[in-house]
Amino acid sequence: MAFAAFATTTGPGEELQRRRSPIALLLLLPGILYLALFFLTPLVSLVLTSLQVPSATGEPGVYDPAFKWENYVTVINDYLPHILRSFGYALIATVLALAFSYPLAYFIGVKARPWPLLQSLMLVLVIAPFFISFLLRTLAWKQLLSDESFVITTLKALSVMPPDAHFTGTPVAVIFGLTYNFIPFMTLPLYTTLERLDVRYLEAGSDLYASPLQVFRKVTIPLSMPGIVAGTLLTFIPAAGDYVNASRSFLGGSDTQMIGNVIEANFLVLENYPAAAALSIILMSVILVIVTIYIRRAGTEELL
Repeated sequence: MAFAAFATTTGPGEELQRRRSPIALLLLLPGILYLALFFLTPLVSLVLTSLQVPSATGEPGVYDPAFKWENYVTVINDYLPHILRSFGYALIATVLALAFSYPLAYFIGVKARPWPLLQSLMLVLVIAPFFISFLLRTLAWKQLLSDESFVITTLKALSVMPPDAHFTGTPVAVIFGLTYNFIPFMTLPLYTTLERLDVRYLEAGSDLYASPLQVFRKVTIPLSMPGIVAGTLLTFIPAAGDYVNASRSFLGGSDTQMIGNVIEANFLVLENYPAAAALSIILMSVILVIVTIYIRRAGTEELL
């Protein structure tokens, strides 16, 4: 009897936790309602739209509710090159952004620590592009890299480029635009991780007769892995769905269209809403699978 009474007795901490639980739920309620209203509801609507069929009246842009899962097979068959191209461009741009951003973030976060003013100035320069519209920045690069621009004419005069070659409208131009526009998204997470890096670990590696390359590979890279994972995710995910850089109005051409351009065209021009919705679901699903595998392979499951 005494044991039973002891087993059913709750401590003061448990009583306090039980009293706090309704308050915690009330505090979470606005966020839950926000997610349900602005995330789950549009997602359900998108799934239902992707399964619709053309209206019996034949009126353009009008569709009836249905469960036509063949819409997904159709868009995959029709737009598989665009899907593969999107993830290929995004992967290359992410790797290039990491290659450019890591030395920059390392210098700002580690080497520039003795000079706070220089550190702040370089951070401002990294963030400065955010003060200009994404569209304006991309349009400016289109002007700078057009056939009549000083840059391209100089490269042709130096025989770096053939006289009849074009830069805009090529895959290189699209990847260049993606890399440039998403470099801040890669640099800032890397900086926040490297800025907290204890340099005594680097000094200990050197004291143990490790070469600078070994210290970088065995100490710096593992300690900065959370920033690498966060930066690559913040770069790869929006780059895969980008439709601005690959647009004909900016840096792209007819052979560089990505899945974002196809979704935009089906929604706004062709009014093929089921195809656009199906492509959107496929894009989200593939990104979710890739991100999950990548995080687990990188050993940072706590980010999920």
